[in-house]
Amino acid sequence: MGHLDHATFGWLTPALSYVMACTGAALGLRCTVRALGATGRSRRNWLLTAASAIGTGIWTMHFVAMLGFGVGGTDIHYDVPLTVLSLVVAMIVVSAGVFAVGYGRGRTRALLLGGLTTGLGVASMHYLGMAAMRLHGRVSYDPPLVGLSVLIAVVAATAALWAALNIKSPVAVTVASLVMGAAVSSMHYTGMFAVSVHVTPSGAALPGASAMQFIFPLAVGLGSYLFLTSAFVALSPATGEREASASAQRTAESVAR
Repeated sequence: MGHLDHATFGWLTPALSYVMACTGAALGLRCTVRALGATGRSRRNWLLTAASAIGTGIWTMHFVAMLGFGVGGTDIHYDVPLTVLSLVVAMIVVSAGVFAVGYGRGRTRALLLGGLTTGLGVASMHYLGMAAMRLHGRVSYDPPLVGLSVLIAVVAATAALWAALNIKSPVAVTVASLVMGAAVSSMHYTGMFAVSVHVTPSGAALPGASAMQFIFPLAVGLGSYLFLTSAFVALSPATGEREASASAQRTAESVAR
C-alpha cells in the first residue's frame, strides 16, 4: 500500500485551499444578499455570480489541496476532460441550489431542497475529481468515511444557503464564510482520509496531465476570478445605496428648479 501524504508542501496547500473556500463563500453570500434585495434581471445576474463564486471556490479549494497530495511510489496525473467535468458539475449544482433559494416560495422547502442538491453536487465534484486521478496502482475508499464526507457536504451546503437567506451584515457574512470554508475543507479531507492506494510499480508513462501542467494554472486563473469579482462586488453600490443616491439626486433636482 502506498504512503499517502496530504501536505507535501507543508501547511501551504491546506491553508491556501481554506482561503479559496472562504473567499468563494464570502463572495457567494454577498451576491446572494444583493440578489434577494433585487428584482428581475438584476436578481438573476446576482444569483449567477453567487453560484459561480461558490462553485469556483469549492472546486479551487479541492484542487489546490490536491496540489499537496502525493502517493509514495507513483506519480499522479489527471484526466483533463474528467477534471473539467468536475468543475462544470460544481457550477451546475450550486446554481440549482442558489436559484432554488433565490426564487423559491416556501423558504424551508427551498432551503432543504437547495441544500441537498448543492451538497450532493459538491460531493459529486469531489469524487469526480478523485476519479480523474491517474496513477500506477488502484484507488479504494472506506465507505463509512465516504458517507460521512457526503453528509458534511449536505450540512455545509444547507448552512451556507441558510446564511445567505438570514445573514445581512458584512461582519456576520465574514464569520459565516470562515465557518463555511472550514466545513468545505472538512468535507474534502474527510473524503481524502477515506482513500487508500495499492501501488503497482511501473515504468510506463501515465496518461493525462500533471498537477503543475494543468491543475495549477487553472486554479490560479479561477482564484484570480474570485479576487477580481470580490473587488467588483465590494465597489458596486448596494440596492439601498443606489436608492439613496437616486433619492438625493431627485431632491437636488427639485431644489434646483
